[in-house]
Amino acid sequence: KEANMSKSEVLAKFETLATIPHCSYETDKMRDFLADFAKDKGCEVVVDSFGNVHVYKGKPKICLQSHYDMVCMGDAPKIEIVYGDDGYMRAKNSSLGADNGIGVAIMMQMISEFDDIECLFTNNEEVGMVGAAGFSGDLKADKLLNLDSEEDDRVTIGCAGGVNLFATIALNSKKTKESTLYEVKVSGLPGGHSGNEIHKNIPNAIKVLAAFVTKNGCRLVKFEGGERSNSIPSGATALVLSDKELKSECENLSVKKLGKGDEILENGEKILALINSFSQGVRAYNCELGIPQDSVNLSLAKIKDDGTLEVEFFARSMSKDGLNRMEFEISELAKAVGFHVISKDRNPAWKPINDKFANDILEELKIYKPNARITAVHAGLECGVLLEKKAGLSACSIGPNIYSPHSTREHCEVASALFIEKVVRGIVKKYNS
Repeated sequence: KEANMSKSEVLAKFETLATIPHCSYETDKMRDFLADFAKDKGCEVVVDSFGNVHVYKGKPKICLQSHYDMVCMGDAPKIEIVYGDDGYMRAKNSSLGADNGIGVAIMMQMISEFDDIECLFTNNEEVGMVGAAGFSGDLKADKLLNLDSEEDDRVTIGCAGGVNLFATIALNSKKTKESTLYEVKVSGLPGGHSGNEIHKNIPNAIKVLAAFVTKNGCRLVKFEGGERSNSIPSGATALVLSDKELKSECENLSVKKLGKGDEILENGEKILALINSFSQGVRAYNCELGIPQDSVNLSLAKIKDDGTLEVEFFARSMSKDGLNRMEFEISELAKAVGFHVISKDRNPAWKPINDKFANDILEELKIYKPNARITAVHAGLECGVLLEKKAGLSACSIGPNIYSPHSTREHCEVASALFIEKVVRGIVKKYNS
């Protein structure tokens, strides 16, 4: 009876979270909701200028941590949760927000149940771990359990570091001979997480579009693509001039004739050269961990207000040297074809340390998943950032099975979410006993 009550309470909390808009950069309502909830449960609450919500009561020995922003795809922030007969929950025509809403819901449940508890709800993780990087509060506990992992049979003790690179070039137009103007659009590609799914060779819409434009001898008039910094692009659009009739034989690429045109981008060939020569995906593989070592995603191509085109790359590596190498190589490539390059939002790799805390969590996890293991992940986690904030802090990460986050295909296994809740409860009990 108690388990069923917990089950319904956690899912109900997640459903409530889904009704509150919390796309990255648009999180104020969720911030206020979480702060009010914690106050109502007797917690001390500190909300900082980055939107982090740090709450605690009693004498906690462990801090639970999740981010409360989400990647909004499709109809999000309008989220309609659908529970399938296959045991998964999804959102109708949008991303679900189980990343990291399930973790947030579990933390809310623990706040409700325990007198000694500490929780850190971080903001804007999906856009460069902005909240975690800006957090300067005083963590009470010396153990941190992050709930942002997406496979329920592992205790994560390490993750990739990341850096965003921005290559910009002027978008001046110039006159050319009149020709036929077309809109070429790539849409409906799977998209996906640029860390967890980078090894799946998911097609990148920006590269698919640039290759089509170049191979058909088109001249560029306009180019934009991608959705989020840490998503593999599912769509991109270009306006081009072509002397020959354009046709598409690909269901994800459409061609529409718009009329005549006589202006093209002065730097169109350079834009296409950068995109076409960039190598998308895994650059090196870590055989010991069984995950990518280095990878790069071409995330976005967008026109800025200052009249430039900005191409954004997100590089990840399990080592500092790997991150530095990819930052150097991509910068050199972009500069070689006339782009100006800056890098920012660098987050450190989290070096794996297999300690007692990790093994305590593994023991609890094995109650439900006998084959559970300790591992590291190629995606970014805030643990690496937060570990630099407090000397002696020990960190691990767990979470339920979530598939295709950062896309409209996102789905979460309900039973998995519910036993992860039980694992978290068991760990909090163990460390507070």
